[in-house]
Amino acid sequence: MTTTFCILLIEDDPQTAQMVRFYLEREDFKVIVAKDGLSGEEAFRQHSPQLVLLDIMLPGIDGLELCRRIRRESAAPILMLTARAEDTDKAIGLGIGADDYLTKPFSPIELIARIKALLRRAYQYNDPPEPAFLGGPRLRLDPGRHIVTLDKKPIDLTPLEFDILHVLMANPGWAFTRAHLLEKVWGYHDGVGEETVTAHVSNLRRKLEPVGAALIRTVSGAGYAYQEEV
Repeated sequence: MTTTFCILLIEDDPQTAQMVRFYLEREDFKVIVAKDGLSGEEAFRQHSPQLVLLDIMLPGIDGLELCRRIRRESAAPILMLTARAEDTDKAIGLGIGADDYLTKPFSPIELIARIKALLRRAYQYNDPPEPAFLGGPRLRLDPGRHIVTLDKKPIDLTPLEFDILHVLMANPGWAFTRAHLLEKVWGYHDGVGEETVTAHVSNLRRKLEPVGAALIRTVSGAGYAYQEEV
């Protein structure tokens, strides 16, 4: 039986709250949203979430004070969010019981990774197993056998091209910047520029013609995303 974890998001900016909620629900988390410190404290007591995402700059009760109050009542992990990058805020937040700290603007990928790390530490959370294959009726990727087929014909990809496609297809609809792909696929930045990612994506699209450009979309200002087949 799969456990559904409840996450309480206390965030006064509606755009940030909407974005975070969207990505959390894509990961099958139950999400409760509160827009200020007072309603956040009430929601915490009502829903007993397994994790709290807590903005520091809140109207009414600020995030630091709310962190103190939550920590007095619960050991649930607290991940603090802030638009300020001062080390003082970070030190205070961690000192009063926060488990981690993320500075805005942040990528959804990093946020999800931090959340899952906290859940693993607190509750032995595990990601659901990866499916036997990714994709649709035309383009398919088999992670276990390291095979990509288009219209049931194998496609000869380099290891880096396969890894890029794997990252994109495992997260349909998510936009990955070139910097994120560098980190996910190469694991480092030294000596490898973002233009390298552009070149590999271009080669990947060419090898996947005629569907490559349609399935691997360029998202203006955001990077690349895999568009699921319909």
